[in-house]
Amino acid sequence: MTAFLRFIKPGDWAVLLACAAGTAALAPIAFSGGAAEKAVVRRDGVVVAELPLTQARRIEVAGAMGTMGTTVSEVQPGRARVASDPGPRQYCVRQGWLTQPNAIAICAPSHISLSIAGRASSHDSLAY
Repeated sequence: MTAFLRFIKPGDWAVLLACAAGTAALAPIAFSGGAAEKAVVRRDGVVVAELPLTQARRIEVAGAMGTMGTTVSEVQPGRARVASDPGPRQYCVRQGWLTQPNAIAICAPSHISLSIAGRASSHDSLAY
Protein backbone atom coordinates (compact mmCIF):
# COMPACT_ATOMS: atom_id res chain seq x y z
CA MET A 1 0.00 0.00 0.00
CA THR A 2 2.77 2.47 0.84
CA ALA A 3 4.44 1.72 -2.51
CA PHE A 4 1.25 2.86 -4.24
CA LEU A 5 1.03 6.11 -2.26
CA ARG A 6 4.39 7.36 -3.54
CA PHE A 7 2.93 7.60 -7.08
CA ILE A 8 0.14 9.97 -6.00
CA LYS A 9 1.09 13.59 -6.66
CA PRO A 10 -0.35 16.71 -4.94
CA GLY A 11 -2.62 17.38 -7.93
CA ASP A 12 -4.06 13.86 -7.59
CA TRP A 13 -4.90 14.52 -3.94
CA ALA A 14 -6.60 17.80 -4.93
CA VAL A 15 -8.77 16.02 -7.51
CA LEU A 16 -9.70 13.28 -5.00
CA LEU A 17 -10.58 15.90 -2.37
CA ALA A 18 -12.71 17.87 -4.86
CA CYS A 19 -14.57 14.71 -5.90
CA ALA A 20 -15.22 13.75 -2.27
CA ALA A 21 -16.49 17.25 -1.45
CA GLY A 22 -18.75 17.26 -4.52
CA THR A 23 -20.17 13.87 -3.63
CA ALA A 24 -20.85 14.94 -0.05
CA ALA A 25 -22.55 18.15 -1.21
CA LEU A 26 -24.79 16.44 -3.78
CA ALA A 27 -25.76 13.33 -1.80
CA PRO A 28 -28.63 14.99 0.15
CA ILE A 29 -30.08 16.34 -3.08
CA ALA A 30 -29.77 13.05 -4.94
CA PHE A 31 -31.42 10.96 -2.22
CA SER A 32 -34.17 13.28 -1.05
CA GLY A 33 -37.71 12.28 -1.93
CA GLY A 34 -39.27 15.64 -1.27
CA ALA A 35 -41.46 16.35 1.72
CA ALA A 36 -43.27 13.47 3.38
CA GLU A 37 -46.96 13.77 2.46
CA LYS A 38 -48.79 10.52 3.12
CA ALA A 39 -48.57 7.10 4.71
CA VAL A 40 -49.38 4.15 2.46
CA VAL A 41 -50.58 0.87 3.98
CA ARG A 42 -50.34 -2.23 1.79
CA ARG A 43 -51.43 -5.85 2.20
CA ASP A 44 -49.85 -8.36 -0.18
CA GLY A 45 -48.60 -5.40 -2.24
CA VAL A 46 -52.10 -3.96 -2.76
CA VAL A 47 -52.77 -0.47 -1.39
CA VAL A 48 -55.28 -0.69 1.46
CA ALA A 49 -55.15 2.95 2.58
CA GLU A 50 -53.40 6.23 1.85
CA LEU A 51 -53.46 8.49 4.89
CA PRO A 52 -52.32 12.13 4.81
CA LEU A 53 -49.65 13.05 7.35
CA THR A 54 -51.57 16.18 8.33
CA GLN A 55 -53.96 14.67 10.88
CA ALA A 56 -53.92 11.93 13.50
CA ARG A 57 -55.54 8.62 12.50
CA ARG A 58 -55.39 4.90 13.23
CA ILE A 59 -56.15 2.08 10.84
CA GLU A 60 -56.52 -1.62 11.52
CA VAL A 61 -55.79 -4.12 8.74
CA ALA A 62 -56.37 -7.86 8.97
CA GLY A 63 -53.18 -9.57 7.86
CA ALA A 64 -52.38 -12.96 6.43
CA MET A 65 -52.18 -14.45 9.91
CA GLY A 66 -55.98 -14.45 9.97
CA THR A 67 -57.50 -15.04 13.39
CA MET A 68 -54.32 -14.11 15.27
CA GLY A 69 -55.16 -10.41 15.04
CA THR A 70 -54.83 -7.25 13.06
CA THR A 71 -52.01 -4.85 12.34
CA VAL A 72 -52.62 -1.35 13.69
CA SER A 73 -50.94 1.60 11.97
CA GLU A 74 -50.94 5.05 13.54
CA VAL A 75 -50.46 8.40 11.82
CA GLN A 76 -49.56 11.64 13.60
CA PRO A 77 -48.79 14.94 11.89
CA GLY A 78 -45.55 14.42 9.94
CA ARG A 79 -44.98 10.78 10.94
CA ALA A 80 -46.41 7.26 10.95
CA ARG A 81 -45.69 3.93 12.64
CA VAL A 82 -46.93 0.39 13.08
CA ALA A 83 -48.38 0.50 16.59
CA SER A 84 -49.05 -3.23 16.94
CA ASP A 85 -48.77 -6.43 14.93
CA PRO A 86 -49.52 -10.08 15.74
CA GLY A 87 -46.14 -11.20 14.36
CA PRO A 88 -43.77 -12.96 16.76
CA ARG A 89 -40.66 -10.78 16.38
CA GLN A 90 -42.26 -7.32 16.17
CA TYR A 91 -39.64 -5.95 13.75
CA CYS A 92 -42.11 -3.57 12.10
CA VAL A 93 -43.26 -2.25 15.49
CA ARG A 94 -39.64 -1.76 16.60
CA GLN A 95 -38.99 0.28 13.45
CA GLY A 96 -40.63 3.18 15.29
CA TRP A 97 -41.85 6.40 13.76
CA LEU A 98 -41.23 6.84 10.04
CA THR A 99 -40.69 10.45 8.99
CA GLN A 100 -38.63 10.40 5.79
CA PRO A 101 -40.03 9.78 2.30
CA ASN A 102 -39.42 6.22 1.06
CA ALA A 103 -39.07 4.90 4.62
CA ILE A 104 -40.82 1.57 5.11
CA ALA A 105 -41.78 -0.83 7.89
CA ILE A 106 -42.57 -4.38 6.77
CA CYS A 107 -44.58 -6.84 8.86
CA ALA A 108 -43.55 -9.99 7.00
CA PRO A 109 -45.73 -12.62 8.74
CA SER A 110 -48.83 -10.45 8.25
CA HIS A 111 -47.91 -9.40 4.68
CA ILE A 112 -48.53 -5.77 5.70
CA SER A 113 -46.26 -2.82 4.96
CA LEU A 114 -46.37 0.84 5.93
CA SER A 115 -44.42 3.35 3.87
CA ILE A 116 -44.05 7.11 3.69
CA ALA A 117 -44.54 8.72 0.29
CA GLY A 118 -43.37 12.14 -0.86
CA ARG A 119 -44.05 14.22 -3.94
CA ALA A 120 -41.20 12.72 -5.88
CA SER A 121 -39.87 9.21 -5.54
CA SER A 122 -36.10 9.45 -5.56
CA HIS A 123 -35.46 5.71 -5.54
CA ASP A 124 -37.08 2.39 -4.77
CA SER A 125 -36.91 1.47 -1.12
CA LEU A 126 -37.03 -2.23 -1.98
CA ALA A 127 -34.91 -4.04 -4.53
CA TYR A 128 -35.82 -7.46 -5.86
